[in-house]
Amino acid sequence: MNQIDLQGRSAIVTGGARGIGLAIAKRLLISGARVSLWDRDAAALEAAAKAMAGHGGAQIQVVDLTSPDDVKAAAAVERKQYGALDILVNNAGIAGVNKKTWELSPSEWREVVDLDLNAVFFCCRAVVPHMMDKSYGRIVNIASIAGKEGNPNASHYSAAKAGVIALNKSLGKELAQSGVLVNCVTPAVIQTDILKQLTQEHIDYLLSKIPMGRFGKVEEAAALVAWLASAECSFSTGAVFDLSGGRATY
Repeated sequence: MNQIDLQGRSAIVTGGARGIGLAIAKRLLISGARVSLWDRDAAALEAAAKAMAGHGGAQIQVVDLTSPDDVKAAAAVERKQYGALDILVNNAGIAGVNKKTWELSPSEWREVVDLDLNAVFFCCRAVVPHMMDKSYGRIVNIASIAGKEGNPNASHYSAAKAGVIALNKSLGKELAQSGVLVNCVTPAVIQTDILKQLTQEHIDYLLSKIPMGRFGKVEEAAALVAWLASAECSFSTGAVFDLSGGRATY
């Protein structure tokens, strides 16, 4: 494992109780950062905190990421505790149901868009002013190849992730001279529990699109995020980094 220097940095990882978020949190801890996990699942957060005890330990906060007030309050707690908010990884998300666009109910659409897109906005809105005060920050948004290509039977997820990519580009340009850099990762499918939300037919479709013939690993996502969260990432902002096993080649 290559060593990334995050000594003295404080990091927030949303959806950090499992899957990609937990792997990212572990990698940031190993790299020297102080890490706080935000998630709505209190039991999963407790389990994650225990799992990370051997890596130096992480703070946890139960946060409703779809509530701007909840997110703002959580950010205030972090700033009081750490004095600075250096790194924000917007990872939390759900796949939602697999249906044709016209078969989706408004509530099924909103559930995905609220967590996968609106929550990213709420977190950036709460954290960016603190980063600007310090003239330093790294924001990493976890989007998806679906946001570039649009997956059938997942229009809500695809639309939300496309929105994250566009938000990422806009915010990166707005903050380009502030010392706060904003980048996103667009994975193909990563092997996590999110696959349990999908039909086997949809899983088979997603796998067929990946030239390497396998799904990504959470450790591979964490390695890329760790670099994007570091000071060594200094001339990329508003950028989109593919992690797709060859699916995306542009």
